[in-house]
Amino acid sequence: MFERILIPVDGSDPARRAAKYGLELAAKYGAAVEVLHVWTGRRSDGETDPKARGEELVSEATAVDIDGDPTVETAVVEGKPHRVIGDRVAERDIDLVVMGRRGRGGVSEHLLGSVPERVLRTVEVPVLTVPGTEVAPETGRSYSDLLLTTDGSEVAERAAPYGADLARRLTMTLHVFTAVDVQTEAGVFDAGGVTKEYVERLKNQGGEALDSLLEGIDTTDLDIRREVAEGSVHEALDEYAAEHGVDLVVMASEGETNIVGQHLGSTTRRVLQTVQQPVLVVPVTE
Repeated sequence: MFERILIPVDGSDPARRAAKYGLELAAKYGAAVEVLHVWTGRRSDGETDPKARGEELVSEATAVDIDGDPTVETAVVEGKPHRVIGDRVAERDIDLVVMGRRGRGGVSEHLLGSVPERVLRTVEVPVLTVPGTEVAPETGRSYSDLLLTTDGSEVAERAAPYGADLARRLTMTLHVFTAVDVQTEAGVFDAGGVTKEYVERLKNQGGEALDSLLEGIDTTDLDIRREVAEGSVHEALDEYAAEHGVDLVVMASEGETNIVGQHLGSTTRRVLQTVQQPVLVVPVTE
């Protein structure tokens, strides 16, 4: 599923952790890796050679202790980071980008400029965003629980094969998750008076969404947990992920505008702004 992985780095804590995640995934998949630093040509105060600094950053990112020995190339390129990354993805047949993001508080406009958000808007390959908060042991990282979320749409189901493959490859429990927002579904003025039957009907629809999600993947040998939660997706997902020790979230994002689009795209953005776990975003552009 993943054969060529691109890891942009900028020296920040999220980028360093993203590099480790990316290298570990490469080792699991037997994928080739390119660790990339993009410098804009502007010199920071006290910095005499930004290109040399970039060389230090990519070298530092690859000098991590992981279980495995993936093939790694490094590159330092001048330009606008999101454009260089986008071009690299297209030119080098990249099928996964792994990059840092802030945890709570959202995609940072100070992390690689506004690159994470711009990359999520434009590339047509999955992007794994890794927050600055450490969510697994620094050494001997153990992956145990993956959460795959759906809203019942065909778009959401496009992420299912990625979630199943990762869960199988990394021997993780697969949590399939959906949330029903009673207030949104009933309307703000009616939510306080909805019946138990109405809520139950929404939950049944959530269960059907999980059934549809699972029908589209090979569940052989997977340990699967199901959850239909109540509340807004990003808040319910965050609560469930924290309670169940989720290590990785997988979800789809729709449309040419991707992360800033409507529907699932806006949900994806809220999830990225809320959860503390790495999130793999699978773009759906058709």
